[in-house]
Amino acid sequence: MNPAPLLVLCALGPEVWALRGGDWRGAAGGPPVLVRTGVGRRRASHTVRRLLTSAPGGYGAVVVAGFGAAVGPGVAPADVIVADGVRDAEGNHFAVDSGPDLTRALRARGLTAHTGTHHTADHVVRGLERRALHLQGALAVDMEAAAVLAALHELRPVLPAAVLRVVVDTPEHELLRPGTLPAGVRAWRTLRAAVPALVDWHERNRPARRPAPGALTHPTPSIPQEAS
Repeated sequence: MNPAPLLVLCALGPEVWALRGGDWRGAAGGPPVLVRTGVGRRRASHTVRRLLTSAPGGYGAVVVAGFGAAVGPGVAPADVIVADGVRDAEGNHFAVDSGPDLTRALRARGLTAHTGTHHTADHVVRGLERRALHLQGALAVDMEAAAVLAALHELRPVLPAAVLRVVVDTPEHELLRPGTLPAGVRAWRTLRAAVPALVDWHERNRPARRPAPGALTHPTPSIPQEAS
């Protein structure tokens, strides 16, 4: 039986563009399915549910990838933050077992990578709100990942999943400052450079090779897109 391809979900077109140009040679299941979901939980949820129900069993793993913001010190623009858990504003928490393994794969490719909790917000987080999220244990903030993981938990709970964000801005260098454009260019290049690590991770975590299911768990109760 041929392996299924990797499904990669990004909120923005430039994220898809960066990943499309990466080195996907040797990817299990062939080239990935790259999809732009649009920004926000509602759009991300709608997109991933449509994809999973229209192609049941059609993907070997799911990755949420793109740009994001750091909420604590010690992280620089163009660093990668890999989730070992994602939480949302309602207090739901999704454990992501792939975090340490994907972080090692990124570091082996020469990238600076951190592992930690991502917080999915409904708005752009700045200033004191970032500090509050960091004090609550978050390392990065995004606007889509929790919705994708909630859909996976409901529809494909044993499908391997990973979440990574390349840092564009930090508490010391927030968006809309003069350094944002250079930081964005560095982040775009880092996202493209992360592709071989995703290929390595997917190969090691193909469902047929996994000793047991459970790439994604949800220990607490939970409550028109463009494909590229």
